[in-house]
Amino acid sequence: MDRFFRLTELGTTPRTEAMAGLTTFLTMAYIIVVNPQILAAAGIPPGAAFVATCLAAAIGSALMGVLANYPIALAPGMGLNAYFAFSVVGGMGVPWQVALGAVFMSGLLFFAVSLGGLREWLINGIPLSLKLGIAAGIGFFLGLIGLKNLGLVVAHPATLVGMGDVVSAPVLLGAAGFVLIAALAARRVPGAIVTGIVATALAGVPFGLTHFDGIVAMPPSLAPTFLAMDVAGAVTLGIAAIVFTFFLVDLLDNAGTLIATTHRAGLMRPDGSVPRLGRALVADSGGAMIGAVLGTSTTVSYIESAAGIQAGGRSGLTALTVAFLFLLCLFLAPLAVAIPSFATAPALIYVACLMAQALKSLNWGDETDYVPAILGALAMPFTFSIATGIGIAFLAHAAIKTLAGRAAEVQGAVWLLAGLSALKFALQ
Repeated sequence: MDRFFRLTELGTTPRTEAMAGLTTFLTMAYIIVVNPQILAAAGIPPGAAFVATCLAAAIGSALMGVLANYPIALAPGMGLNAYFAFSVVGGMGVPWQVALGAVFMSGLLFFAVSLGGLREWLINGIPLSLKLGIAAGIGFFLGLIGLKNLGLVVAHPATLVGMGDVVSAPVLLGAAGFVLIAALAARRVPGAIVTGIVATALAGVPFGLTHFDGIVAMPPSLAPTFLAMDVAGAVTLGIAAIVFTFFLVDLLDNAGTLIATTHRAGLMRPDGSVPRLGRALVADSGGAMIGAVLGTSTTVSYIESAAGIQAGGRSGLTALTVAFLFLLCLFLAPLAVAIPSFATAPALIYVACLMAQALKSLNWGDETDYVPAILGALAMPFTFSIATGIGIAFLAHAAIKTLAGRAAEVQGAVWLLAGLSALKFALQ
């Protein structure tokens, strides 16, 4: 084990790696509750979605640990699951089976790109400002969904959105849960999000808002979603834009997470490159394809892995520990499916706050940089479409740079993505 994971070389021990894995797991375990609820909005049975979430996280994390030897865990991604359920299935009317086929095809495309030089060209060609804007925009999108699930934001015929019943029990309990999560996180308490979700759900019991039917049981059946993906439907012309969006967000999300976590762990090379990047992206793309086969939205690397790295995790043994813990969670289905939406809404809002931090790194002295990024970030929640926000950001970046007399600064990758976005808007 020491030789395979290079523990001595990396200055770590099995005990340290195990504790780091536990820390990472506690910071991201909320996904086993939140993901099935979001996918249920797309019509996917919550029980099967729960099993698919746990298995996709376990397999994806194990792939990352074994193939790339990185202390990075994987699970179905926040933001992509919302795009899957609310934009693709809910907004466009695509059957969830076809949407799963699109996830599989995007993972296959990601895998193909990971094997060649196109990967580096795309990642390096997208300016940092747009990467930051996309990250923040997905956060705003999640925040809007969280506020809606909480009941704080409701539809309004005159102003589009309005304030809900702020003195209702679900809103008050959810607001208290958000404050608890933020306060625990400020105190650096591991598992702050999970603690907040569980505490909020328990607080709903006296009000008859939460109903528990046990904690431990055999896992639900995976049959409703296993191999239910419709790949044939996903390769039609009308789904091409969806496949591309899944692919692009997956690529940007994983690239950003790998760069951030390897830098924090001291694993990045002096020139800023990421060692074993190809293996890591193969693990990511493999996780995405396997997740689609199981029945969940795109599996990605989790930035919460930074918590385990902070606890000393340096090798793939940390990721394998996370994988083992997700397998144990398969037997906690009654607890997961009993958590009401007002208890998970605070987690969505808090994750939105975390993702919005990306905006602080924008170059606020250059309008050609920050304006397209902010425009794309604003477009995501207000059009209720991550794909639309991304397309607007690329088009605005290319147009503003060109009219400002700085067209030479627009990379080839941006021109390509802007052109594809324009084609998508023209055909929709």
